[in-house]
Amino acid sequence: MQSRHPLRVAIDGITASGKTTLADELSVELSRQRRQVIRVRMDDFHHLREHRYRQGSDSARGYYDDAYDFEALYHHVLEPLGPDGNRVYRTRMIDLASNTLINEPPEIAEPDDVLVTDGSFMQRLHRNDWDAVIFVNTSFPEALRRGILRDADQFGGTAGAEQRYTQRYHAAARLYLDEINPAHAADFVLDNDDLATPLLRRN
Repeated sequence: MQSRHPLRVAIDGITASGKTTLADELSVELSRQRRQVIRVRMDDFHHLREHRYRQGSDSARGYYDDAYDFEALYHHVLEPLGPDGNRVYRTRMIDLASNTLINEPPEIAEPDDVLVTDGSFMQRLHRNDWDAVIFVNTSFPEALRRGILRDADQFGGTAGAEQRYTQRYHAAARLYLDEINPAHAADFVLDNDDLATPLLRRN
């Protein structure tokens, strides 16, 4: 039996926890099961750079408050794909690299599609609009190690990447963990420190 609207799945976690990898792997598996996947990344729902950095480029509070445009995600994705929505949605609103807003033609979902979205702070706003949330539970030291490996070139080397994560990304994640307790609020938790043996738990 088809659902009345697409299943809306959020992949939550701190920066460099493995959210995007899990979301991509889940999307592939759903496709193998002949489910149509709507893949959305919060990197495509950032605010413009001047908004993101209005509290300073190293500000943890600024990253927590100003990085992502969750209102745009709600109006263009979560609401139209919800129980009373028209299923007309958009998959991205900004090109992050060029800091340019995008106005692509909307798409139309089928009721049995599956929305898979990965990003940070996914349960801070609109928690009740997600049908399922998976929190990728990775320790700060392990996520920092992965983040430095991934982003050292972007931030001018290992020291620059470590500073960026410590002062901005992971400091903001600690605000989120303290305010929301996202592992407790999620429907599922994936313990992901050991990539060879991740463990999925249901809350």
